[in-house]
Amino acid sequence: MASLLSSSAAIPLQYKLNRTSLSAVSSNTPSQFSHTVLGNGRYQGLCFKTKATGSVEGSVLGKESASVSHKIDYGVIGVHHVGILCENLERSLEFYQNILGLEINEARPHDKLPYRGAWLWVGSEMIHLMELPNPDPLTGRPEHGGRDRHACIAIQDVSKLQTILDKAGIPYTLSRSGRPAIFTRDPDSNALEFTQVDA
Repeated sequence: MASLLSSSAAIPLQYKLNRTSLSAVSSNTPSQFSHTVLGNGRYQGLCFKTKATGSVEGSVLGKESASVSHKIDYGVIGVHHVGILCENLERSLEFYQNILGLEINEARPHDKLPYRGAWLWVGSEMIHLMELPNPDPLTGRPEHGGRDRHACIAIQDVSKLQTILDKAGIPYTLSRSGRPAIFTRDPDSNALEFTQVDA
């Protein structure tokens, strides 16, 4: 995909749909691309804008087969859990339970996995702590967790969490956009965002 977005390379494209072909005309100017954002904030598709020549050989495409963007539906309901690696389960539980106040889901299987772990409730979803070696570097990460991989938890009052983190001596940063959100890291440098939402 990176080569498609390169500004220095011409993009030779050829599409064949049901005996119809389109091919891009190479030029020295980079092709433009855009996407459609639906009302729910999801991307519907990627559209390339370029000069093209076309020809029709035989039958004309029907509406359904000509659609490049279509809804993919396999029954997505929501996020079930987020897996977070930790070096020491007890240290992580101290943070997630005693600082953040999350509760263990005792119904989830701990003994069926080949490593130690715990499942913590986050509303109706969960965080799965997994005591496994972390392949990611722990140093050199951005100070602001919003510029790193992170999980985001919706909360009702950012200022209350800020007080809790201050009292525990845990560093954090506030959202750079000015919205009510706070970013912190767990004992293994995993970035967490807490964003304030209306209940």
